[in-house]
Amino acid sequence: MSWQQYVDEHLMCETEGNYLTAAAIIGQEGGVWAQSANFPQFKPEEIAAIVKDFEEPGTLAPTGLFLGGTKYMVIQGEPGAVIRGKKGPGGITVKKTNQALIIGIYDEPMTPGQCNVIVERLGDYLIDQGL
Repeated sequence: MSWQQYVDEHLMCETEGNYLTAAAIIGQEGGVWAQSANFPQFKPEEIAAIVKDFEEPGTLAPTGLFLGGTKYMVIQGEPGAVIRGKKGPGGITVKKTNQALIIGIYDEPMTPGQCNVIVERLGDYLIDQGL
């Protein structure tokens, strides 16, 4: 399966009538493996800051998580494994695998929990595959 298929079929899929607004699989060095058409244009330093927070949990909390210039307030996550952010009625979930970051962005009516399940399920699968 191609990386684009993972994004199209496993991240941008329908969940209880709702869909993520954008999703991507990005290598930890910042290279895009695959993304949805409307995934925000991000800066390399934004990805570097996310990777750093996985290595040193809590570094994003004071400043927020930025992606494509959008600031998300960092909320509960799993140190070293998942970062979750909130902005108004939407938010972001980032799951770290051995080699990549799985990123899902959502807005109402999708719930944070639905986004978490979609992103984290694919991340766990890829980790099980050694990726």
